[in-house]
Amino acid sequence: MTATPNKIVAQTKSVLLQAQGRAAHWRTQLLDMLFPPCCLACDMPIIDADGLCPNCWGKLRFISKPYCPVLGVPFAADIGASVLSAQAIANPPPFARSRSAVIYDDLARQLVSQFKYGDRLELAKICARLMVGAGQDYWGEKCVFVPVPLHWRRRLARRYNQSQLLADQLGVQTGFPVYRDWVQRKRPTRQQVGLSSKDREQNVRGAFVVTERFLEQYEGQHIVIVDDVVTTGATVDAIARCFKKRYRDKVNVLSFARVVMDPIGAI
Repeated sequence: MTATPNKIVAQTKSVLLQAQGRAAHWRTQLLDMLFPPCCLACDMPIIDADGLCPNCWGKLRFISKPYCPVLGVPFAADIGASVLSAQAIANPPPFARSRSAVIYDDLARQLVSQFKYGDRLELAKICARLMVGAGQDYWGEKCVFVPVPLHWRRRLARRYNQSQLLADQLGVQTGFPVYRDWVQRKRPTRQQVGLSSKDREQNVRGAFVVTERFLEQYEGQHIVIVDDVVTTGATVDAIARCFKKRYRDKVNVLSFARVVMDPIGAI
């Protein structure tokens, strides 16, 4: 039977796609031979690119259940799925839930510093991959990612927004959209490093605004604010408060790392 033109086109496309796949595979193999994959933290040789060696992986302190269902801070023992941390009870946040992948310790600090200040943009992929695991509670609903915005002056000086890169990777890995124009930083703020909790809160108070794009594009999705590190929570709190109260039960926070001030699980 003579092949139809449509069938010939389909077969040709299939052959070309297979050839492209093989070419990409060999291209990757060649690059790995010329530039062997190394651990993103310590530069030790590893099998796959964009990963950590077993030693560094073992040093990460992952945040897993049991934890506070609101703030995501870890508990030392399972005291009930609905029990809140003392912090969440004393100072309820202006969002529904917060989750983080790892505790902000020495290795996490090193990774964030390399990513944020050292132009190690490849770290966005592995950080986002760990964040996807940490945000499992979110993915049962339709979500949108909203990165913490930088003021345009700081963005110009740094050349990139690390929270936006994380959000972009989260979008790739989950399939949910990223809306970087829903929230803007309307005034410059001091860097939060070295500030007290009270100073951090004052520093970012009134610094963010929800744009008209939010009202145009919002369709009831869960809003996931994306940041690299949650320290006191002042920044994500300030962003969450930008959204009117009727939206706040739909606002969540997701970060790569979180500062845990007390021993794990202390409440």
